[in-house]
Amino acid sequence: MQVLKFGGTSVANAENINKVVAIVKESVKKEKTIIVVSALGGITDLLLGAAAIAAEGNEAYKEKLSQVEQRHLDTVKQLIPVAQQSQLLSLVKKSCNEIEDICNGIFLLRELTPRSKDRIGSYGEWISSQIIAAKFIAEGLDAVWKDSRELILTNSTFTAAEVDFPITNKRTGEFFAAASSTLFILPGFIAADKNGITTTLGRGGSDFTAAIIASAVNASVLEIWTDVSGMMTADPRLTSNARIIPHISYQEAMELSHFGAKVIYPPTIQPVMGKRIPVWVKNTFAPADAGTLIESVATKDGDIVRGISSINNIALISLEGSGMIGIPGFSKRLFEALSSERINVILITQSSSEHSICVGIDALSAAKAKQAVDSAFVNEIALEKVDPLQIESALSIVALVGENMKSHPGISGRMFSAMGRNGVNVRAIAQGSSEKNISAVISTNDVRKAINVLHEEFFETTYKQVNLFITGTGNVGAKLLGQLQQQLEFLQEQLHLQVRVVGLSNSRKMLIDEEGIDLKNWKEKLEAGETASLQKLTDEIISRNLRNSVFVDITANDKVAGVYGLLLQKSISVVACNKVAASSAYSNYKKLKDLAREFNSQFLFETNVGAGLPIIATLNDLVHSGDRVHKIQAVLSGTLNFVFNNYDGSRKFAEVVKQAQEEGYTEPDPRLDLGGTDVMRKIMILAREAGQEIEMDDIVNNSFMPAICMQGSVDDFYAAMLKEEAHFKKLAEDANIAGCKLKFVASYDNGKASVGLQHIDPKHDLYHLYGKDNVVLFYTDRYKEQPLVVKGAGAGAEVTASGVFADIIRASKV
Repeated sequence: MQVLKFGGTSVANAENINKVVAIVKESVKKEKTIIVVSALGGITDLLLGAAAIAAEGNEAYKEKLSQVEQRHLDTVKQLIPVAQQSQLLSLVKKSCNEIEDICNGIFLLRELTPRSKDRIGSYGEWISSQIIAAKFIAEGLDAVWKDSRELILTNSTFTAAEVDFPITNKRTGEFFAAASSTLFILPGFIAADKNGITTTLGRGGSDFTAAIIASAVNASVLEIWTDVSGMMTADPRLTSNARIIPHISYQEAMELSHFGAKVIYPPTIQPVMGKRIPVWVKNTFAPADAGTLIESVATKDGDIVRGISSINNIALISLEGSGMIGIPGFSKRLFEALSSERINVILITQSSSEHSICVGIDALSAAKAKQAVDSAFVNEIALEKVDPLQIESALSIVALVGENMKSHPGISGRMFSAMGRNGVNVRAIAQGSSEKNISAVISTNDVRKAINVLHEEFFETTYKQVNLFITGTGNVGAKLLGQLQQQLEFLQEQLHLQVRVVGLSNSRKMLIDEEGIDLKNWKEKLEAGETASLQKLTDEIISRNLRNSVFVDITANDKVAGVYGLLLQKSISVVACNKVAASSAYSNYKKLKDLAREFNSQFLFETNVGAGLPIIATLNDLVHSGDRVHKIQAVLSGTLNFVFNNYDGSRKFAEVVKQAQEEGYTEPDPRLDLGGTDVMRKIMILAREAGQEIEMDDIVNNSFMPAICMQGSVDDFYAAMLKEEAHFKKLAEDANIAGCKLKFVASYDNGKASVGLQHIDPKHDLYHLYGKDNVVLFYTDRYKEQPLVVKGAGAGAEVTASGVFADIIRASKV
């Protein structure tokens, strides 16, 4: 004999019931079959909702009851041949009249008792099972309807009745042993006490009904038919990459269902586990899918963790006090106080100092728990031996489940590291000695992110998802987006990174799309976006709380740099092409670096010096490996190098500068380059990365620009340079006479930094530098005589974008 249970979505309407009929017709060909059904989808909620409204004295309950009646009448008319409808329509009408009478009594009394809730709630399964049984009979099957209340005996704890298994097993076994039919239809969820009064087995109780019956008849299999193709590695509503678990053990299934997996009701496993009855979780709407097989020992599939689950609406209650240390009985009294109020304990953790006990409970019971516990410890609280019960709300539990975890060290470390890297704070931890479950209490706001990062860590060996928020879509930003579009497939296939641009902003418009912005037409999509607001963009990035988020700043805006701290504190990495933050006051620079370390995020700014050249990365490698930097010599301005490589006096100096600006080598205001300010920033950043505490005022600027050129507007700047052409020409001639080239050199030497125009002779490492190239010479303990040299193109949108891209990859690989 086999038992099949069909849930609310499987029997929601006539169309779905016909799918059930097709499945059952195939099943009865194998052996005798018992069908347990839920109420039509949504009916139980309508019934209990009507009762609750009636208890408030609101006649609107009649509207809900009218919906209940119409749903059932429509289902009968669509399922059953006209000639056979009359008796069934009368049954529906009679039942709905009874429901209305009960609700009218509740309305008059303004009282809804647990017993009344059970009576009203039972009608959903009672009516649906009668309709479905009639359908099987109409199809010519040898079907019998049986009232579950005549088989399952419970106590009188209404809404959550406890089963008397010895009597239930005896009744059930005797009935089915004597019955000769091949198909039996039973209502799920409902039972009766010794007085014959209707009770229920709790929400989700139809699963439990099926398991009770399966155990009582020693069924060959229990099949739970639902609207998904089995139990999944995580809630598919939270992570799109969840996948079906093909095999799972009873214990693992119980853990997952207890911690929020809705596919199967937690108590369902217990009755069948003792008799080793296999349980299949199948999909009514895709019956050919294999589903999930739950059995005594699950087939190993290579995954250490079997699944990830979560429970929301958790409150953490804490009993603390110095008077608890070394005194037995405190835990006993705490749990007795909770038990007396029928408050279920979901999670327990206690510090080894015995100073505190933390318990996770349903948030709805928190106020009741506080009253009960404070009352139980009223004397100790008065004597200040124990503090009044503390309550933390808006929490959830995330749990890793898997029997294989006990033989693999380091699972907890991976779990908490993955969450920590993404700024998910853990409030409490619990793990049983069986090591089948590791549970963590976290903020409810972090559940989606936590589920995704854990699923990525333990199940998605294919790729890691990275979510980019990019501000600045000008020359460099546009090139970066083009490079990203070109490399998306490569990144996923070769680096196992699924990089998605989920946010874009410029000075006018902003756009956020959690599913990812199509980079083929990002310009049109951004133009159609909303008005840009830095505050709103920052708030959106934080509130979206996406895993592996990276903020990319390709502006020169000081206000944008001002939000870095907020983002780093939320474990959102920052990639900055913008030099403002790294060249700000040392205290701010250090604060940002410290925040990145504290909150497991990255603050990267490779392109602040040398565009795409790996200058800062090389310097960091030297320092991190224990080398000490004593001296740096560098040509760090691609603009100035371009200008002096192309200026020989035959063209106006102003014309060469204009060309550099038009070709994208200069800052928006070229005076930042020519005045040496930009180079000062760069050598200061390098000195800081080498470990030196230094400010802009500490750097000597030997400027070659006449003061008059640095005044007024950019147009005034060009006009003044034309007037000062003789000055520039003399600089070029003096260098030519000396057989040297002019290079604007940045120097750092044992704590002192300076910038200025220098004559470089042909023997110097800085001499052979062409176009817009940059070069940096590092003199260290290991590179004393012959410096470590980094050289290459130090300006241009394409190479700068590639440097930002490289930082994104660094931030993503952590």
